[in-house]
Amino acid sequence: MDRELYGREAALDEGGLVARLVGLTRQGAARVAYEHGDDPPVTVFTGGRGMGKTALLKEVRNRYKGHTPLALLDCAHIEPPADHGPGWTPVTGALSELAVQLSPKVLGARPVRFPRLSLGLVAVASLAWSQEDDERARRDLQRLGPLLATVDATRGAAANWVGKVLAKLAANFADAAAPLAGLLAEATVETVLEEVFGRLQRTSEGWYGAYRNAGGRAKAGLQQLAVDFEQGGRRRGEAEAFLVGALTEDLRHAYTGLQRGARIGRPLLLLDNAHEPLGRQLVEPVLRARAEGRRDRVVVLATSRVRDHEGLRQATRTRLPETAHRAPCPRGASIGSGILAVELTPLSPAQTRSAFDHHDPAGRTPAELARAVHRLTGGRPLGVALLGRAAGEAPAELRAGLTPGRLLDLTVELREDAPPVPVAPALLAELLPVRRPGPYAVLAATHDEESARMLAHARLQAESLDGDVALRVRDQLRAEDWGEGPGHFVADPLLRALLLYRLRFEDDDHPRYAAWHAVHETLYRHYGPGPGPYRLHHALALGRPEEAVTHLRETFPERDVLGWLGRLRFIAAAPYPRERNRPGPDPRRAVALGQEPPGALPAGLDPDTTELHLSVRRLLHAVWLLTDPLALPDDEVADRLAHELRRLSGRHLTGSGSLWDAASHWPRDIRAWREPSLPPGRENGV
Repeated sequence: MDRELYGREAALDEGGLVARLVGLTRQGAARVAYEHGDDPPVTVFTGGRGMGKTALLKEVRNRYKGHTPLALLDCAHIEPPADHGPGWTPVTGALSELAVQLSPKVLGARPVRFPRLSLGLVAVASLAWSQEDDERARRDLQRLGPLLATVDATRGAAANWVGKVLAKLAANFADAAAPLAGLLAEATVETVLEEVFGRLQRTSEGWYGAYRNAGGRAKAGLQQLAVDFEQGGRRRGEAEAFLVGALTEDLRHAYTGLQRGARIGRPLLLLDNAHEPLGRQLVEPVLRARAEGRRDRVVVLATSRVRDHEGLRQATRTRLPETAHRAPCPRGASIGSGILAVELTPLSPAQTRSAFDHHDPAGRTPAELARAVHRLTGGRPLGVALLGRAAGEAPAELRAGLTPGRLLDLTVELREDAPPVPVAPALLAELLPVRRPGPYAVLAATHDEESARMLAHARLQAESLDGDVALRVRDQLRAEDWGEGPGHFVADPLLRALLLYRLRFEDDDHPRYAAWHAVHETLYRHYGPGPGPYRLHHALALGRPEEAVTHLRETFPERDVLGWLGRLRFIAAAPYPRERNRPGPDPRRAVALGQEPPGALPAGLDPDTTELHLSVRRLLHAVWLLTDPLALPDDEVADRLAHELRRLSGRHLTGSGSLWDAASHWPRDIRAWREPSLPPGRENGV
């Protein structure tokens, strides 16, 4: 069954990018003209965590499985077998896994066999065997059983050939206790050729005659391969690259020779997290061979979380929507020019709306909820999908009052065989899979590297004995390719919101919220003693707005009205100290609309100054509510915002024009889901 992958039509449609590379529509329904002839580029989908890279590869697998040979491998998670010998590395383990996945019979074609790869992996598996440890040899050989079964299922999967290999080794090296890589490889390969390979398959041994120093002699090539593998370092890298070539050569052979014309479409190699070292070790030999003119017929689709990875320096870059009908990738002199790097784009507001409609077809949640979630997530597919599912599964009595913040309070069922999980921690774990997210949550409250280092020194000294915690967190965020931006140490709005959510609620310390208060109090003191915007920002996060109201009222008459509006906007960007699962409307709404008694006012205010104070108070709470990514828009509050700004315009002696413009443009910006523009009406909305 197809998954709901909104915004990925350019890759998955009947004539989309994948179909044009593979030569088949999904489910093998029809042929599609190859866009790149016999030289398809290695296509790398780029995007940060939660952008849908893994989901896209899995959907390609689901659509083409059974119609063309394919394999899906996560280059970040290759688990070594227990007690493996020196012949196992991530590369050899990955190659064996890929071959086993690629081998099953597909519609209208025979299974793919991997005799060349089998011989190479058998040769390197023999490293470190000796008569003294025949049990290790037995284990290593039996692990190769599934791979050898691709050559001959009746003999490769049986265990009798293992005993014959061991017997031959014992006969040839009765007096040797130390491993001799080349000689052991020759004896092992000879036995496997005799016991597993058929007459026609034995010719595949000749592939290794092209290995270095082999001079066309296949046995010498296999011996040298094993020797190089044992040496490690650069020589092992060369041996592993040759084994990658053996995999693609076996695939190429399956599409030529006696079976020519028997297959339609191309084989698919799906490599997730290819920015990891293993990804490069698998992809670069393919690129190098293609640059030298070898045509292997393999479609490689990979993903990279790091958009500017050094392996993509010479790639042709494009964005996913631009590949819907054509995806040029001119090959230059460099090896990397054979890569097409396709940036996965965020979902549009309309696609987010479609995702919410899928989970809530009856429209029982607020009409603006999907658009508000799009603002919070930036269209990141993982966030949209999880929050959309949470909205669809929300209890009926809560649906009408849902906001993005309240969605984070819910639980969601991700798997039928597992209990529901809390939305916010589940989403954070996917976007930032670190062992200890606590330090990240603390530092998410800061604005730059300086304040982060100060806060880490004050609150996180126990987290690290060997370096600056803030710099370690910064480096990890960079390694995860989270963007950087001014004003926030954690720049991405969704990640920052999730970390601040954790800071407030993770320790279940209601109603004290000790961690939240400690962090913001530390920052409040750091930016003192004067009432600057940073200090007032954190006062607001602590639920103490009066100091900010007083400062904004006292500085209102100054000539720099744009500076005053900028301070208002910055202070009001403070995270709101939410109460989880709190029923009813947001408390800021009543203040913004003047529906709540003002409480104690500063002493000594005359009536005119009191009126100004209350107006600024309503204005601050209106901006705080309307720009909160965890809240919904509110037309009545937006109208009140315009009203207060117009009233203030009439009070100011020199800057009435800017205040009047803000009264027109800020509600318009907010209704267009933009940050209030400064100067008001600036076209880019910031």
